[in-house]
Amino acid sequence: MSTPQRTLAGARVLVGVGGGIAAYKTAHLVRGLVGEGAEVRVVPTPASLEFVGSATWEALSHHRVLTSVFEDVDEVAHVRHGQEADLLVIAPATADLLARLRIGRADDMLTASALVTRAPVVLAPAMHTEMWEHASTRENVAVLRERGTTVLDPADGRLTGPDSGPGRLPEPDAILDAARATLAAPRDERGGVRRDLVGRELLITAGGTREELDPVRFLANRSSGRQGWALAHAALVRGASVRLAAANVDLETPPGARRHDVGSAAELAAHVAEALGEVDALVMAAAVADFTAAGRADAKIKKDETAPDSVPTLALRRTRDILRHSVESRGESPRPAIVGFAAETGGDGAAALDLARDKARRKGADLLVFNDVSADVFGAADNDVRILDREGEEVAHAAGSKTQVAHAVLDELLGRLPQVP
Repeated sequence: MSTPQRTLAGARVLVGVGGGIAAYKTAHLVRGLVGEGAEVRVVPTPASLEFVGSATWEALSHHRVLTSVFEDVDEVAHVRHGQEADLLVIAPATADLLARLRIGRADDMLTASALVTRAPVVLAPAMHTEMWEHASTRENVAVLRERGTTVLDPADGRLTGPDSGPGRLPEPDAILDAARATLAAPRDERGGVRRDLVGRELLITAGGTREELDPVRFLANRSSGRQGWALAHAALVRGASVRLAAANVDLETPPGARRHDVGSAAELAAHVAEALGEVDALVMAAAVADFTAAGRADAKIKKDETAPDSVPTLALRRTRDILRHSVESRGESPRPAIVGFAAETGGDGAAALDLARDKARRKGADLLVFNDVSADVFGAADNDVRILDREGEEVAHAAGSKTQVAHAVLDELLGRLPQVP
């Protein structure tokens, strides 16, 4: 299991809780934030206490819970909490709460804090499908997003009662990922997230392919998919539409991403080829197998019990080079912009960076993100990459959490996107 990122360590996070039954899930979110080292203060609406009481929030956050602007008046708490916050996350954000935030109401501790804060804001809506799809809610969401607020798309699933559909609160891990991406994102002049990818569609590949040898065995690699996931979350909070090709990734789908699961390199190649002409950028963060079985055995490969030292011979063949093939398919067109990833270890006297520079020139992608995996870095919380152009020249160096690296990659990609007609 990969190590969680600690982008939120030391951050002062206000967690707002709206009056919906999904409030019970927010307890898991608070625990996750505290576990990452964030200082968390929970600010529930009075209505939300009908679902989860103050004692729960105080036990999890280790802070007293306030709901009214008339509490702790001597400390001006309804102003101070918003001023001191590094991040505000509201989950669940009900239809009523979205409306009050849109028009700037400040009639309880949560909405007053939201009006005061200049920290980035993440809203995780939860409501019945009809409420989410109502024109008033859609307009409120659009206005809040235009202001730089991160408003997640709700999940599609079982709701209260027998009905199901879009409106379910995203899982706490997905909200936590979105909080990381929002806190690390570039800001606009108002303190909100700079939504510089609005109107752009990105295809991001993530994870590691598996090449079947027989019904029970396969060739694989150690990619966790977390860097690709961080890229998806970062692109979403900056306003992009995201298609996510996931190769054997066991992570919660980023809210709003269109996920397509693949298994092998051939499946990933087919999906990329189909979508290539429809997107503004291809970001190949997946670790794709270079070799696959020349022929998959229909039955489990057996060991020869009569010859204890014998081993079967595995015949391999090369897989399609998806990155190079995508560049060739694009031809002279500027669309899509293409970003490759290269994990190198060095060898035969060549430094890993020199190998990456050579790969950048051979592949011809607009950018190549290189990291040296000579040390045991798979599943680590942080990453350290050098971003190369198609000539192998270094244009940026990014080190830190995978979320911070993701934003650095998007910053470089931004100037290479095709012009909007």
